[in-house]
Amino acid sequence: MSAILQLQNVVKQYDNYRAVDNLSFEIPEASVFGFLGPNGAGKTSTIRIITTITKADGGKILFNNQPLSPTHVSEIGYMPEERGLYKSMKVGETVLYLAQLKGMKKSAAKAELDLWLKKFDIASWYDKPIEELSKGMQQKVQFISTVLHRPKLLILDEPFSGLDPINAVLIQDEITEMHKNGTTIVFSTHRMEQVELICEHIVLINKGKNMLNGEVKAIKEQFKKNIYKIDWAGERFSIEEDAPFIIADNPNAANFNPAQSLFIQLKPNNSPQIVLRYLLNKNVNIVGFNEILPTFSEIFIQTVENKPI
Repeated sequence: MSAILQLQNVVKQYDNYRAVDNLSFEIPEASVFGFLGPNGAGKTSTIRIITTITKADGGKILFNNQPLSPTHVSEIGYMPEERGLYKSMKVGETVLYLAQLKGMKKSAAKAELDLWLKKFDIASWYDKPIEELSKGMQQKVQFISTVLHRPKLLILDEPFSGLDPINAVLIQDEITEMHKNGTTIVFSTHRMEQVELICEHIVLINKGKNMLNGEVKAIKEQFKKNIYKIDWAGERFSIEEDAPFIIADNPNAANFNPAQSLFIQLKPNNSPQIVLRYLLNKNVNIVGFNEILPTFSEIFIQTVENKPI
């Protein structure tokens, strides 16, 4: 898979503070990519470099295999966590102004804006001042202004913050549709459950450095501890010392019945098949046998704070 964006040993220095420290990673084209890290990790500084708001002090950035330059701004959309609409301007003039900054002709931007306003059922907002809109409504307008020019790379910083469930689903559906049409989506978020549901690849940075990078499925496999949950019907069974597993701590108390459920960890050189054979030989009536993979919240904490899961 080709990369739409490549960072190679990127550095950003503010006086004596290095916000981005020889950072390298790639964003695959047409992927949903998670850009993760704790507060102060260097995410915003990196995004500002990618969007050409600021310049890197070292390293190289390639956009579609070409050195990143201001000409690429028309192919990038960025919605910051701190929304940046002009409160005294009206919705229509605000969006058209921002679209023209991205290189769109006013007539083309007006036609595209009319489509989006109808899609979101908010055509009557065109002449409303931004300051008269609720926070959720302003967020819809911010989203429209971010995607109106149909960017190839869309960077969203906490895009669902402040949205009610209905509008969150509305925005999510539009993001999904854009991804289906080939747009590369980058999520910068603290909500790890969204990462597991949405993202295909991630990079986790801390103190400006790349701490973890790769496919979400592969990373979860990397951090797994060979823990399984067994559910059975009937009486509790005994476990001998030569069993191919040991009892594991309960990683999730939800829906757990200690009389008919058990968390186990495989001993070295054993497999789930060996465990199942052991249990069947003991005439255990197994009704559930599931591997327990770590959540991304657990992986995040272990990586950033160097704490075991």
